[in-house]
This record gives sequence, C-alpha cells and structure tokens, in this order.
Amino acid sequence: MLKKAVAGKYAVGQFNINNLEWTKAILTTAQENNSPVILGVSEGAGKYMTGFKTVAAMVKAMIEELNITVPVALHLDHGSYDGCYKCIEAGFSSVMFDGSHFPIEENVLKTSELVKTCHDKGISIEAEVGSIGGEEDGVVGAGEIADPNECKKIADLGVDFLAAGIGNIHGKYPENWKGLDFDALAKTKDLIGDLPLVLHGGTGIPAEMIKKAISLGVAKINVNTECQLYFQEATRKYIEAGKDLEGKGFDPRKLLAPGTEAIKVIVKEKMELFGSINKA
Repeated sequence: MLKKAVAGKYAVGQFNINNLEWTKAILTTAQENNSPVILGVSEGAGKYMTGFKTVAAMVKAMIEELNITVPVALHLDHGSYDGCYKCIEAGFSSVMFDGSHFPIEENVLKTSELVKTCHDKGISIEAEVGSIGGEEDGVVGAGEIADPNECKKIADLGVDFLAAGIGNIHGKYPENWKGLDFDALAKTKDLIGDLPLVLHGGTGIPAEMIKKAISLGVAKINVNTECQLYFQEATRKYIEAGKDLEGKGFDPRKLLAPGTEAIKVIVKEKMELFGSINKA
C-alpha cells in the first residue's frame, strides 16, 4: 500500500478507530472513494473496545459484511513492546513499535527483534525516531526533531515504514507552533531512500505543509483528533437542537448518526488532500 504511495507521490491516511461507528464510517468512506485506508488503534482504544481480539474480529467481519474491496490495514498505533506482541497474536496486519522514549541502543534492540517476528508472520512494522509532540495514551513528547543518522540506523533494521519526528505533534497545535522541519525531513529521506515515511499528528497541519511533506516521501499520515472534533461538534448540535427529545431521537443509532456522518466528511476531505482517492 505504502510502496505504491511513494511511487505515486500520494499518502494513505491512517484514521484511528474508537468504536463500531468510527470503523464503519471510515471503511465506507474508503470504499465510496476507492481509496486504500489504514485503521489505527491505540492501546487505549484497544482496551476501551475490550481488547485487540475484539477489534480484529470486528474489522474482519465488517469488511466482509460491507463488501469492502479497497485495501485495508489494521495497524497498532504507538504500540509498546508487549502491545505489539498482543496485536500480532490478535491478527492485526501491521504494528507500530514506539521505542522513541528508549535510548537509541534499546530502541534498536527491541525494534530488530520485532522486525523478525513480524516478517516471519507476514506483518508490516513501523518504528519511530524522535518523539512526536503532544500526548498519545499517556506518552508525552515535545515534538522533537529526529536525528537523520538515528533514522538511518532504525531504517536499516528492515522496518517497513518509519515515523520521524519533524516538529509535528498530536492533538491541537498551539498558536506558537513553529511548523514542520522540512530540512530534517529531506536529510532523512536522502539517507533512507524509498522507505515510506510517516507523519503523525495530521490534525491542524496546513494543507500546503502536508503536500510538501508528501513530495518529500511521506506516504502515511495519521489523523485522529480531527475526527473526534467533528464527531463531538455534530453530536453537540444534535443534542442542543433537542433532537434527542423528539420521538425516538434518544435511540443510540439516531443519537450517534450525525457524528458518524461528520467523520465521513472529514475522512473524505483528508483523502482528497492526501491524493489517495481512486488509488485502491
């Protein structure tokens, strides 16, 4: 999926899922727009959905029931060492090991072991160098700029794609945000060649920066907060308008419908921006 994206100069969106509505909205939008898609699952969201086995079974069944024919990857987002093994066992097609908070030697050791395990089972693996700013399931990063030489060291372990911190952060971007460091991105790209790069914290990065990052080899962009904000806003409007008090408006299927439709809107917008529409 990502090798095709690198060659075609577009990016595939990773949209994090939190429940059935989220998953259904993202899968149907991908199908409607003939776009490949990556479903991201954080360890916190996995726990919320009762465990990785539940998530894998739901996604597998939903792909079947909805007749989804576009390429879909189920990917662990910011996984711990133990979390990666749980997802491998549960049947995920891809994992991310986030060893960015370890010393580089330990990151190398744990990543190389996971690379071997994943590749033996036909699973792809993402690694991270330079922590991504903001907070993701309790892991807090200040938006470090990854050292291109450390990126090369991790890339050489045989990972399938690499998240390199270039000043990007999770969640909403503060007003004093300095923007992405494209020099660091270009230097990393020079050292790692055609290995697909990943941009975390896709919410709030201006469109022109996203396009430039894609031109420099970013082939996977993670979006989570933006979907949550769209869902929250649509749900709030529904309740503030008193729709939940009309007839059977309290039915969760009706209550959650506006938020679900709102997720579809932002996912399509991102797919258009990333250039993945009709690339399935």
